[in-house]
Amino acid sequence: MKKSEAAENSVIRIIPLGGLEQIGMNITVFESRDSIFILDCGMGFPEDEMLGVDMVIPDVAYLEEHIDKVKGFVITHGHEDHIGALPYILKKINVPIYATRLTMGIIEHKLTEHGLMDLTTRKVVTFGQTITLGDFHVEFIRTNHSIVDAAALAIYTPQGIIVHTGDFKVDYTPIYGDAIDLPRFGELGKKGVLALLCDSTNAERPGFTPSERTVGHTLDSIFDENQKRRIIVATFASNVDRVQQIINFADKYGRKVAIEGRSMVNIIETAIALERISVPENILIKTEELKSYPDEKTVIITTGSQGERLAALSRMANGTHKKVVIGPMDTVVFSSHPIPGNEKPVTKIINELFLKGADVVFQDTHVSGHACQEEIKLIYSLTQPKYAIPVHGEYKHLMAQAKIAAEMGVPKENVFLLHTGDVLTLEHGEAQVSEQVQSGAVLVDGLGVGDVGNIVLKDRQKLGESGIVIVTLVMDALGNVVSGPEITTRGFVYVKEAEDMLEDARIVTEEVILRCDEKGIGDYAKIRSLIRDDLSEFIWRKMKRSPMILPIIMEME
Repeated sequence: MKKSEAAENSVIRIIPLGGLEQIGMNITVFESRDSIFILDCGMGFPEDEMLGVDMVIPDVAYLEEHIDKVKGFVITHGHEDHIGALPYILKKINVPIYATRLTMGIIEHKLTEHGLMDLTTRKVVTFGQTITLGDFHVEFIRTNHSIVDAAALAIYTPQGIIVHTGDFKVDYTPIYGDAIDLPRFGELGKKGVLALLCDSTNAERPGFTPSERTVGHTLDSIFDENQKRRIIVATFASNVDRVQQIINFADKYGRKVAIEGRSMVNIIETAIALERISVPENILIKTEELKSYPDEKTVIITTGSQGERLAALSRMANGTHKKVVIGPMDTVVFSSHPIPGNEKPVTKIINELFLKGADVVFQDTHVSGHACQEEIKLIYSLTQPKYAIPVHGEYKHLMAQAKIAAEMGVPKENVFLLHTGDVLTLEHGEAQVSEQVQSGAVLVDGLGVGDVGNIVLKDRQKLGESGIVIVTLVMDALGNVVSGPEITTRGFVYVKEAEDMLEDARIVTEEVILRCDEKGIGDYAKIRSLIRDDLSEFIWRKMKRSPMILPIIMEME
């Protein structure tokens, strides 16, 4: 077989290891016979039942098994749900990273924090540039999003062109840089696009996503109406365009600007250094310097718009922030919409701010960075893909885009609603789901990666709901009880008001020990199990509760 024929017949596999049926943890594998590259490497947000978990990262066991084929990471933009897992995954799969300028700058901050800068190869890519990763040639295409330097990708494969939009919107009047490169999408469509992987986040919303500049009209009004008050604006740390607008209006109304929140400071410093944000001279001050200026001449840009418990705004709201005290002469602006699931903590902070006398503004102060239905239709119209593969969103979002694809002429059988771990095989111009590979979520808790699993989470949930009962006794080598049993509780009952019940529990434990002695049961594991069973039944009968029961048997030497 000739080399060209071999390339023509090379099978391409698309494997999402995250980012489907969820918001976040975006990571997709593109594989040929000899090569693999990884598109994005994001973190996910812990669910309510994941008590104590800091973040969720994808299971990359499949990539570890095929490490010899992996050529690199290609990153579409600098949001956490697309880059947040990189420092953890790079420790297992250390291959080059390819990204645009600001995206790479944000990544490098993370690599520095994790001590990986000197160990990681980094390549900054410009729009229009094509990189080669084994059998793949990947072209970066300019798009618009809520962060600068976002890219779509045209992936040239032996089977044809695959287009991945990344997170995008169509913004003809962006705050920084140029509008999305729609002509390039059209050129690709004329060449023939085999498959389109398109952002589905706003696929349920009709119409167009407004330009980022529309927020400027609202912000201008807020600054104009609050000229005798201090203004505090909470937004996403990575929304550099929003920060640019706030700085612009602060300059217009003669105010100094303080940036508060570690992630916000890091990203803004990076954006300034890379000339992705324009800051008037001497407008930025440190938070410590706020007291040197009248409140009505200052603006604070802060993190915490999603109700994060330890973020700067949360600490301001609950009175624990060391440098900023909220009062009646403050106007707090929420320049973001709550991420699904964050509504309660955001509402809690808003109420706390109101109680401190502040005025809170949360209407018309945000626009999305994701395309609505008409913009998605525009991309389909320009690229005219043979296959549609909705990505980035919960299942309802993927379904909404599947309907759009059908409206735009993609046959129903050519729309693939994939699940995490599915393998979509492209061969001879035909597509099918061929198998499943190992995938899932790895939980990060402090410095522990993957050491918290379902059993630990269930234990935490049980402790949180019903507390713990600890039974302690000392036995000699002959199996006689020397001391105890003593019963202590935490988070279960107030001991002084439940002395009778705990005494009955102690008697139940003694009866178990006596029964074990009569039956000649000397195995400590068996004794602990019987104590746990009998006490659980007793406590449920008495209290209708199911605390964790922890019997501890110590042997006296």
